[in-house]
Amino acid sequence: IYSHRMSVVEPVFGNIGTTKRLNRFGLRGKKKVQGQWQLYCLIHNIEKLANYGRLGT
Repeated sequence: IYSHRMSVVEPVFGNIGTTKRLNRFGLRGKKKVQGQWQLYCLIHNIEKLANYGRLGT
């Protein structure tokens, strides 16, 4: 079970929490927090796309 955890969602939260330093939201209100979270997820996905081709070289 523990080895399967790395292929699920937890590394995404770890990456956003540590490397992007999102330990709390800077905005108030549910819609604003959702927007901020979506921006962090968008950045995470763009970085994944940018680094995708580097693994094979």
